[in-house]
Amino acid sequence: MKKKLLLFFGIFLLVGCQQMMNTPTKQVEEFLSKYQTMDKKVMDQLDEVIDSAGTMTKEQKEKYRDLMKKQYKNLSYKIKEDTEDGDEATVEVEIEVYDYATAIKNAESYLLTHKEEFLDEEEEVDDEKFMDYKLSEIDNVKDKVKYTLHFVLEKKDKEWEVEDITDIDRQKLHGLYS
Repeated sequence: MKKKLLLFFGIFLLVGCQQMMNTPTKQVEEFLSKYQTMDKKVMDQLDEVIDSAGTMTKEQKEKYRDLMKKQYKNLSYKIKEDTEDGDEATVEVEIEVYDYATAIKNAESYLLTHKEEFLDEEEEVDDEKFMDYKLSEIDNVKDKVKYTLHFVLEKKDKEWEVEDITDIDRQKLHGLYS
C-alpha cells in the first residue's frame, strides 16, 4: 500500500511540476537562462554568426566571442508583464546588458577625427587595425543599458514555445542596439 501511495505522489509531483514549468513566463526565463549559461545551441549560433563575418581575423573572432560570452554571463532581466490570449502569449521583459553599441559608435566617431592612426601604406583605413581598436573599446565597457523585449509564444501540443526573436531583439540581447 505504501509503495502504491508513494508511486501515486511521485507521478502527481512530476506532472504538477511539468505543468508549473509550462507557462509563458517560465519558457521565456528558460530561453534567457540559455544565454546566461552559454547553452551549446546559443554558442553554436554565435559561432555561425562570427564565422560568417569575413572581415575579422581569427584572433579578432576569438576576442569578439569572449566579449559576447561576457555579455551573456552578465545578462540580467526582469519579467514585466505576461499576457495570454488562447494559444498565444506575449511576455514583456526588461533586460540589462553591457552597452556595446555606445562603444562602437564612439569608436567610429574616433575614426572620423583620428583617421591617420588607422591608415595603411596606401593611406587607406586599415580595417584590421580599426577592428582591434573597436574590440578594445568594447572590452573596456562598464556601463550597462536597459532594453524592453516582447517575447511572442505559441501553445503547440499543450506546450508553450518561444517564437524566434526579431533581429532588433537579438541586437538588444547583444548590447548592440542603438
